[in-house]
Amino acid sequence: MLDGILVINAGSSSIKFSLYASEPGAEPKVASKGQVEGIGTKPHFIAKSLDKKVLAEKYWDDPKTSHSALLGHLIDWVRSHHTDVALKAAGHRVVHGGTRFSAPTVIDEVVLEEIERLIPLAPLHNPHNLTPIRALRELFPTLPQVACFDTAFHRTMPRIAQMYAIPRKLTDEGVVRYGFHGSSFEYVAHALNRVAPDVAKGKVVVAHLGSGASMCGMVGGKSQITTMGLTPLDGLVMGTRPGRIDPGVLLHLMQQRGMSVTEVDTLLNKKSGILGVSEISNDFRDVEFSDDPRAKEAMDLVIYRIIQETGSIMAAIGGIDAMVYTAGVGEHSPHIRGLVSKALAWLGIELDEAANDKDALVITKPTSKVKVLVIPTDEELMIAMHTRKALNGAL
Repeated sequence: MLDGILVINAGSSSIKFSLYASEPGAEPKVASKGQVEGIGTKPHFIAKSLDKKVLAEKYWDDPKTSHSALLGHLIDWVRSHHTDVALKAAGHRVVHGGTRFSAPTVIDEVVLEEIERLIPLAPLHNPHNLTPIRALRELFPTLPQVACFDTAFHRTMPRIAQMYAIPRKLTDEGVVRYGFHGSSFEYVAHALNRVAPDVAKGKVVVAHLGSGASMCGMVGGKSQITTMGLTPLDGLVMGTRPGRIDPGVLLHLMQQRGMSVTEVDTLLNKKSGILGVSEISNDFRDVEFSDDPRAKEAMDLVIYRIIQETGSIMAAIGGIDAMVYTAGVGEHSPHIRGLVSKALAWLGIELDEAANDKDALVITKPTSKVKVLVIPTDEELMIAMHTRKALNGAL
């Protein structure tokens, strides 16, 4: 019998899942994955094999179908389809862990209350992360659950890199730079030990580029600086978020334009980024090669900010040995990688055009002073590994 870990990544209208199975002590291997989408409208469950073959599918007509009912169906399917797997635990992606959670944590009522207390720091994420946790506790109270926090990987940043220049009282109360995409950055650090041990212990700049995007400067596989801050709004230009912005802009919008806090929140989280600049789409694929001059300007801004943040990170960690692209856009956009690499050619980056076009592991020439790699992220695997570790190897 194999030990099973169910990894759950919940959003506002979907619950993505991956089932990992392994012999005790072995690295978890994904057995199947899928999602429940359309929550709140027309729930739809779909499960797929590793070769993307549909294994099961179900629709619910009632838009008010509860998370408990949907998760109950998911668990029932896992147990009936994977008869050689004993479900031992569930691991959850939780976006914000505050200053308290610096490692994956077994969930109990105290932990649940603390995650709920952190909702104001991640109002678009933590509430949705909590919902399946509570539903599973109600359905299967004896099933161990582990919270894996996006912010935890960045707790190794020096205190000075976490601080804002605000009254110390606010800093002591937790108004600091946290950073996100921790599971993704940690997976890259994990993978580098295998695919590029020559740079794994060096100074590495990692670009997690997707609808949400951030960068991280690592030394010896540990986070030293990252572009996101107290919330996921800081740093790079994203699908609907502006990234770095003068706080005075927000004061101007409220004081001179009469915008409410709610309106500014909506502007920053849902109407800015490449959507706001291009006025076409929040999807990089729609904007990247558009002939519309607004789209070109949006992409120019995306590239400019990546270049700018790369320089800032390099200055903070004292140089660069390698650069890594990951996540949906980072893994599949030779155009963006090529433009950034050419702009950073002064570092000694020599792009291999053919390798870049193929999304190869290494996209620079052997003579390049800085190695540039493309590493597909696997946040779910990190969550599965952490879940097992958090339960003291009992699985």
